[in-house]
This record gives sequence, C-alpha cells and structure tokens, in this order.
Amino acid sequence: MSTEAITPEELGPNAEVLYQVADGVATVTMNRPQYHNAQNSKMTYALDEAFRRASSDDAVKVIILRGAGKHFSAGHDIGTPGRDIDETFERASLWYDHVNKPGGELLYAREQEVYLGMCRRWRDLPKPTIAMVHGACIAGGLMLAWVCDLIVASDDAFFSDPVVRMGIPGVEYFAHAYELNPRIAKEFLFTGDRMDASRAYQMGMVNRVTTRDALESTTLALAQKVATMPRLGLTLTKQAINHVEELQGKRAAMDAAFAWHHFAHAHNELTSGDRLGGYDARAMAASQRDGRDGGEGKERAA
Repeated sequence: MSTEAITPEELGPNAEVLYQVADGVATVTMNRPQYHNAQNSKMTYALDEAFRRASSDDAVKVIILRGAGKHFSAGHDIGTPGRDIDETFERASLWYDHVNKPGGELLYAREQEVYLGMCRRWRDLPKPTIAMVHGACIAGGLMLAWVCDLIVASDDAFFSDPVVRMGIPGVEYFAHAYELNPRIAKEFLFTGDRMDASRAYQMGMVNRVTTRDALESTTLALAQKVATMPRLGLTLTKQAINHVEELQGKRAAMDAAFAWHHFAHAHNELTSGDRLGGYDARAMAASQRDGRDGGEGKERAA
C-alpha cells in the first residue's frame, strides 16, 4: 500500500493541507486550526492538489476529508492574516486570472474558479469521498462537506449558512435544496440558525452521527468497508447517482443561484461600498453570538 504523505515542507511552512494514505484510504486534512480552518486560496488550491493525487493513486479507494483542531471549517477566509484574495495562483480551470480585474469581474472570475468550479470538480471525483465533520461547518464549510458522497458527523457538529445576513442568497455551491427539503432549506437560510447533527441526520443530510471520541474510528471503518467494493463499481455507481441529481436540475439551479449571488455582491458594493454589505469576519461572528441567529461562525467568504 502507498504511504505517501504531503509534508509541510512540500507545501511550504504551516501547510494548509495535510495528506496521508494508508490501507486504501487517503485522508485529506485542512490544517489552519488557529483560524478554525477558514479557507483561503492557498488552502483551496492545496485541497485541489490533494484530491488530484488521491484520484491518480491506484492504491486509494476512498478519500476522507477532515479538519484539524476544534472545527471542521468555519467557512471562507474574510479576515485572517493569511487572506489572499488578491494573489495570483496557478489555476485549475480555463478561467483567467481575477487579479486586477474591475468591478464585479474580480469576484466573478475568482469564484468561478475556486468556489463553484473546484467544488464541482471535487463532487465529480471518480472515487468515493467522506466528510468527517466535527464542531462548526459554516457557509464555505458546507460546500466542502456537500461535495462529499457521505457525511459522518460528531454529535457536537453543527451546520449553518448565515450569509443571507449579508444580503447574499447562500454560498456559491448552492446545493441547499438538494441536501435538504426545500422548505427546510428556506428555514435554514432565512434564519441562519445552526442545524445540529441530529437534525441534519433526520433531514438526510448526514449519513451517521457518533460521539466526538468515536468520530475518527467510525469514519475510517465506513471508508474501509466501502473500499472493499470494486473500484469501477464504485465509480459507476457514483456517476449514476450524480446523474440523477443533474436530471433534477442541480447544475442549472446552481448556475442561477451563482448569478444571483454575484448580483448581491455588486448591489452591496453599489449601496454600501462593501461587497459583503458591511460584514467582516468579526461582525459576522458577533451577529451570530448575540442571539440574532443560532450560529457561531468565525470566517466567511469573499
């Protein structure tokens, strides 16, 4: 079996993503625990590279995505010292560089690449993926969990998309009405409240709920059970079920929601001078802690 590991030295100091393969299972770990795994571009491109490696490695049958530290992911980075929205990266798609583009073009090009485009790439990865969720899974964190085929959550996990507070209709990978019943999806977005792991399980968004102590062993046992199946059988089954979602209009619905998302950014900038309607990471966290909704997010997107 392969035991290759992406070390911090390979990805630079304080590596945003760690990678390990053992017994047919690749484990991809988001590694910004000091920022609750808020996703900057460096992390997003490192995730893309890790998923590419796992897809190319014949020793890998199943991929687990997890977060280091207290939380799975508090969303996209809108306020840490490592925020890198204005930096150029080697792109994974044919979209042009967003840096120095005027008006709404900057965010539109960037988010086509790093949010909508990459999430769709990862969702279509031909090997089964399992999100191992603990603590917060907020906004951009939902996107990472939702692209996975299965979700195992600890009983202290919670899910939230509070970005309607910014005047924005949900995160860029808009899968809410496919992960949840439409009426529940509306409540989830209208209130911005947390959904705890037990309700997420009842809604069919989460496959299994376990204790925090047993989360790793439960997820690994599920991954190893899936890994006993033939690789091609898993690939074809995943394609078949994803195709059902496409027939239900998932891709077209997401394209429309992405356009409305960027209209909201442009409207915010025109009316307030700020793409996020005046909410930075600190203000968003405060709005959630003060009881105006039920969440506890730390970082959000832009």
